Amino acid sequence: MFINTLKTLIKYLFQLILISLIPISMAFVSCANSDQSLTVYSGRSESLIGPILESYERASGVSINVKYGKTAEIAALLLEEGDKTPADIFIAQDAGALGAIANADMFATIPGNILSLVAPEFRSKTGQWIGLSGRARTIVYNLETIDPDQLPDSILDFTDPKWKGRIGWAPTNGSFQAFVTAMRIHHGEDIAKEWLLGIIANDPKVYPKNTPIVAAAAAGEIDVGFVNHYYLHRFLAEEGVEFGARNYYTAPNDIGTLINVAGAGVINSSKDQEQSHALLLYLLGDVSQRYFSESTYEYPLASGASSYSGLPELNSLGAVNMDLSQMEDVARTLKLLREVGALD
Repeated sequence: MFINTLKTLIKYLFQLILISLIPISMAFVSCANSDQSLTVYSGRSESLIGPILESYERASGVSINVKYGKTAEIAALLLEEGDKTPADIFIAQDAGALGAIANADMFATIPGNILSLVAPEFRSKTGQWIGLSGRARTIVYNLETIDPDQLPDSILDFTDPKWKGRIGWAPTNGSFQAFVTAMRIHHGEDIAKEWLLGIIANDPKVYPKNTPIVAAAAAGEIDVGFVNHYYLHRFLAEEGVEFGARNYYTAPNDIGTLINVAGAGVINSSKDQEQSHALLLYLLGDVSQRYFSESTYEYPLASGASSYSGLPELNSLGAVNMDLSQMEDVARTLKLLREVGALD
C-alpha cells in the first residue's frame, strides 16, 4: 500500500513539473495577448485535457474558457448552435465526432505548417481537423487463466462458442461504439451485425466503461475484455507489475487493433483564428505530447514525439488502414446496437 501511494505521489509531482515547463517562445506571447480569450468545447474530460489547457493559459496569457461534456453531446451542441456558436476550438475524444463537424462545414482549414506535424493517417484528408493523441483498441486478458497464444488473431473470432461467459464489453461506451462504427466501415454492415450477434450469443458481461472491464479481467471475473490500450497502463502505474491483466493486440490489419485519435479543429466562426492555431501548436508541442505519453499513456502523434516506454511502438501494431474521417456515422451504429439488443 505504501509503495503504491508513493508511486502515485511521484507521478502527481511529475505531472506538475511537466505541465509547468513553458517553452521560451510562448513566454513572449504572454505580454502581447494578456487581454485575449479562447472558448474551447471539449469532449475530453477535464482530468485529461485540463492540465494542458491551464498550462497554455500560463504560457500565453490567453484566458481559456472550457465547456466540458461527452464528445457526442458536445458535437450535437455545436451542430445545433451552427455559426452562432461561441466555440473557437472543438477537442474531441474520437475522429467520428470530428468528421461530423467537418461534414457540416463548421471547421476552418488548418494551416499546412500545423498539419505537417502529424502523419496523414491521423488527420483530416481535407485539412479540417488534426489528431493530438492516439489510442489502440486491444484485448485485455487475465494473466492466470489465459495464455496469449490461446488468443485469436482476429477480434472477429471471439464469436466462437468457447468464449461463452468469458468476455466483458461496454456497449454504451463511446470508444466501443466508435470501434463498431469502424467495423461497419471496414467490413460492412452484415459482418458487423453478425459479429455483434455472435458476441451476444456468448453471453458477455456488460460494464459501463473501460476501467471496470480491466479491473474485472485482473480479478478473474472475465477472461478477456474489449478496451482501449491505456486503461491497463493506468492500473500498472498504480499497482505495479503484480496487476493481474495485460493487453493483447490482434494480428496486423485486423480491425481489433484500430487506432483512433483524440483530435481538434478550429471552428469557422472563430474570431481569433491566429490564437486558435497557436493553441493547436501548443497541443502538438513537446510539453503537451510528453504529457499525453507519460500521464495518460496515449500515443503522442506529433512527429518525433516518444511514446511511453511501456507501450509497443505505434508502427509495430500493424493497425488497419482506414480513413478515420469516415467514422462520423455513429447514429447508424447506435441503431445497429439497438437492433441486435446490445442497447435498450
